[in-house]
Amino acid sequence: MDSLPNQQPAPVAVSRDTRRINLALQGGGTHGAFTWGVLDRLLEEEWLEFDGMSGTSAGAINAALFAQGMCEGGRAGARRLMDRFWRDLGSRFAISPLQTSPVERAIWGWDMTYSFAWNAFDTLTRVASPYQFNPFPIEFNPLRRALESTLDLERLRNDSSAMRLFISATNVRTGKPKVFRREELTVDALLASACLPNIFRAVEIDGEAYWDGGYLGNPALWPLYHERSAADIILVQLNPLYRPELPTSVSDIMNRLNEISFNASLMSEIRAIDFVQRLLESGRLEQPRYRRIFLHSIEDEERMRAFKLSTKFNGDWSFLTTLRDYGYQAADNFLMQSGEKIGRENTLDPARYL
Repeated sequence: MDSLPNQQPAPVAVSRDTRRINLALQGGGTHGAFTWGVLDRLLEEEWLEFDGMSGTSAGAINAALFAQGMCEGGRAGARRLMDRFWRDLGSRFAISPLQTSPVERAIWGWDMTYSFAWNAFDTLTRVASPYQFNPFPIEFNPLRRALESTLDLERLRNDSSAMRLFISATNVRTGKPKVFRREELTVDALLASACLPNIFRAVEIDGEAYWDGGYLGNPALWPLYHERSAADIILVQLNPLYRPELPTSVSDIMNRLNEISFNASLMSEIRAIDFVQRLLESGRLEQPRYRRIFLHSIEDEERMRAFKLSTKFNGDWSFLTTLRDYGYQAADNFLMQSGEKIGRENTLDPARYL
């Protein structure tokens, strides 16, 4: 059995006052295993209380797993359910045609950019829409089966003690964001949040069609500060903001376009929050109509920059567990360096987003 981060020696307990936090989880395909590791580490800290979660795509799935696990078995339940889902997803990818051969893996590691399977898949999604290469009403989405076998969303919807959830999708017809709350959460809503339009048909819910939520909220922060909730928002960021090298290959250009477009709405929201906070500090806005928000970020840009676009579709178990371990370490570093500042001050530097 794999050595999980939670099997490592427990961190030395530090007595701290309880802090209530919100979590904002970015999407990024199988890179969401990084977020799994982050959440795994945060759950070890009894002084942290989880108020609400906003998530998109893989972030939405992690948020739903986290919330249901907390309802079923507290912190240990959340960790078990996330582990169960990612193991299930890894086993489904193991029999997927979208994987590298042993020779390709030996040459390029987790990067599938030059593999036969990835190039065939990439070419197909460029020349045909999902409605063309799958004209039948049958849905081929292993993610649905993984979600249905793990989650009991009816129970989560009806549990009044469950934490607040906000799951983002993009309305295809109106071009507006749609945020599904916990009380209306379904497997279709999660699939809508993760629906890349060049790969999957739009997900229809109550007569409306939805695509990936990352286009307009990756993740959406406004539900977390519009309501009277915890003052602290911890962002778990998967998409690098900065890349020093100029992308020149087709795959690298597409990867960077993907990162920029899926970071755009987040950058706009952080700019807006920073503007309001500066007005509050200068006394030009009055409380309680406006209130202090403390922003934090858990990320590992140096490591995540090393992964190409194709790796967001790589479900190899060794890759997933490596990402999980990276997330666990990133959260551990954040807690050591900034844990004491939660509830007191920003640790996210807004200048990076301005």
